[in-house]
Amino acid sequence: MLTLTQALYDQLVEHARKDHPDEACGVVAGPAGTDRPERFIPMLNAARSPTFYEFDSKDLLKLYRELDDRDEEPVIVYHSHTATEAYPSRTDITYANEPGAHYVLVSTADTDGLGEFQFRSYRIVDGVVTEEEVQVVEAY
Repeated sequence: MLTLTQALYDQLVEHARKDHPDEACGVVAGPAGTDRPERFIPMLNAARSPTFYEFDSKDLLKLYRELDDRDEEPVIVYHSHTATEAYPSRTDITYANEPGAHYVLVSTADTDGLGEFQFRSYRIVDGVVTEEEVQVVEAY
């Protein structure tokens, strides 16, 4: 299960809406070994595409150095889908290289008739996608 604060949830949704019609992407870091998302790190979608996201290689290198210096790890790796449901594509699954991370997808399309966005979380390990419950709390 992914547990995150209302503030982080709101930041993820706002980033997805702000970057629409392009896919938004980023990371939420937390103290190493805690599985607690704390620090919201929006990234630039270097692909600037409505159907694909890509972290800039220099930004990604800088991010991982910073995480290492702060004894943090990527707890959430997130991106948005602009025209499809919040479910990992084949490309998303192929690029999922953080087995300990929660992969959050925010869809800015009303694909299910339940509202203007979906917020879903998955574990992706060795190409296997498992959806998990999301719990939003006021504080940890």
